[in-house]
Amino acid sequence: MLFAQIQGDTLSEVVLESQRNRRVTPTVLYSNLDTARIAQYSPMGITQVLNEIPGVHVFSGGMGTNRLTVRGIGARTPYGTSKIQAYFNGIPITSGIGETTFNIYDPEIIQNIDVISGPKASLYGANLGGAMLLYTKRAKPNTTVLKESFNVGSFGLLKNSLSFNHRGEDFYINLFHDYLKTDGFRDNSEYNRDMVMLDAGLVLNSNNELQLLFQQLNYTAHIASSISWSDLENHPGVAASNWGEAKGYEDNKITTVGLSYIHSFSSELKNKTSVFYSYLDHYEPRPFNILDEFSNSYGFRTSFLGSFELLPLKNNFEVGVEWYNDTYHWSTLENLYEQNNGNGSLEGDLLSDNKEYRNRLNAFMSWDVFLNQWTFTAGLHLNSSSYSFRDYFNQGQASKNAKRDFDAVWAPSLSIGYKVNSNWRLSGNLSYGYNIPNLEETLTPEGVINPEIGPETGWNYEIGTFHSFLDRKLDMSLVLYYMDVENLLVSDRVGEDQYIGRNAGKVSHKGIEFQANYNDQIFQRLHFMPYVNITLNDHAFEEFISEDTDYSGNKLTGVPKNIVAGGFTVSDPTGLFLTTTLKHVGKTPMDDANTQYNQSYTVVNVKTGYKRELIDDLHMKMTFGIDNLLDEKYASSILVNAVGFGNTQPRYYYPGLPVNYYGGLAIEYRF
Repeated sequence: MLFAQIQGDTLSEVVLESQRNRRVTPTVLYSNLDTARIAQYSPMGITQVLNEIPGVHVFSGGMGTNRLTVRGIGARTPYGTSKIQAYFNGIPITSGIGETTFNIYDPEIIQNIDVISGPKASLYGANLGGAMLLYTKRAKPNTTVLKESFNVGSFGLLKNSLSFNHRGEDFYINLFHDYLKTDGFRDNSEYNRDMVMLDAGLVLNSNNELQLLFQQLNYTAHIASSISWSDLENHPGVAASNWGEAKGYEDNKITTVGLSYIHSFSSELKNKTSVFYSYLDHYEPRPFNILDEFSNSYGFRTSFLGSFELLPLKNNFEVGVEWYNDTYHWSTLENLYEQNNGNGSLEGDLLSDNKEYRNRLNAFMSWDVFLNQWTFTAGLHLNSSSYSFRDYFNQGQASKNAKRDFDAVWAPSLSIGYKVNSNWRLSGNLSYGYNIPNLEETLTPEGVINPEIGPETGWNYEIGTFHSFLDRKLDMSLVLYYMDVENLLVSDRVGEDQYIGRNAGKVSHKGIEFQANYNDQIFQRLHFMPYVNITLNDHAFEEFISEDTDYSGNKLTGVPKNIVAGGFTVSDPTGLFLTTTLKHVGKTPMDDANTQYNQSYTVVNVKTGYKRELIDDLHMKMTFGIDNLLDEKYASSILVNAVGFGNTQPRYYYPGLPVNYYGGLAIEYRF
């Protein structure tokens, strides 16, 4: 957990960072994960490293099934990640209905991940969960790097990455190709991913710059789904019987393109404007039907960054607007897998045919004022969202031309920072946030939009402190927060894959987040870097009545009581290194009645390696790692409020990986 640093008084020093145009307001506590921290983990994905962030927990049901929660927000979402706004090199990657797929981004292309917890990130949406900002690796100035990385491991893991990075005085290019496959440890859990990315920029002159981002991603993820308690204990490698018989999977083709233009009007005013487009083709055979969908998404984001004369106060501001639109086509077909002689899914008759138009407009501003040791940041965010739905299967029904325009949401934020001395800083925040329901949550079982359902809203109260000790070898931060969420969005299950949404009650989110990092040399040669992150949660329903049952006072479903992440890295001048990481997750209520709990668990990983320069400019790195060193049997994800159909047990559990191994070799040439 880090404070955004106030590095100077000029616009370029405060606002811009190495052409990345990264900006987090100076008074806001946020979490930053860099290349070194990401490299401590397996190269499979960024899920594990995100779990290090205080207040963040990722439920991982497999390579293609992940749900990220921040301070309990999003914990009751049945599948996937919602209620957080995400950007990749400044390009929005959250869909028009607020869903974010994050594990498709390979850790080997990521330079930084910034996570702003809570709705205080006015510039990046005011979602109650906050914002996640991902940035690609780029070469150092006047450097060219060619790198090949190859990894193999348990359960058929094979990963190969090839990258080329060049950065000159006025041009940079980053080309990356990655292929990943794994058989998975469970039945029907194979995963294949192929990705190509181009990130390039050109400085036209002292006032103008262009940036281009292109990514093509194809992946197929087979789905083992959740299983019962008895299977988790006795047969964790099995798939849910219906998903195994249907050989269920999802096949995705994703194209993302973003073009940005940066213009300096003067030393005190800059503009960055981005236009972007993405295409998703998704095909998913499931036991209950086959989902066939595709969407076209496009939009723009423009912001002005600057300062103006306000003697004796120094100040910076950013103001802008972001517009996002997507057109989503989806249909379902019968799945005749039971009639296909054990060969898996087979298309049958058409069951539905729909088109959705989803529109989101965000306006935002942030103003930083510096007065001696004080920094004040005022933020304001405006959201306007609308949905339009067409049902081409049920001609003449009420839902054929359904439309929903949500009332505009104004979300203010005020942050205050005080620099006690060079080693001690204090921060406080008061902010308002919201979560807009997705279109499916607004539909009744008959396919009619419910005009009564509205967004979740809430106020966030937060105080924090950051302190450095021992000549800045030891950094510690502590954050206390309280978030009061009203109009809680609840997804009620009315069928095997059918949910309806409603606003039901009020939830209080209270928590403490602590982080400590130490960095020093020991025994005159060894570099020693231990750390620990602790999250204590106290989230509860204040008012919640569902189906005539009062759950008020119960713990919020899907939120661990406590989370501890820690470990250390030791390295020496010869190039040897050893890193260990530990993640402890406390008991987690799985149903609103708090009668079913996922038991606490602790997972330990270890990674070691050796790196050296073979000849001039040619570098080599070998790694070997063991995940789940103690072979802990646990559920790495849960399905909240699971129900059993027929006489079957409820399928709450997604088993975590048993002990597994991986090793890799990377060759890098710098010229």
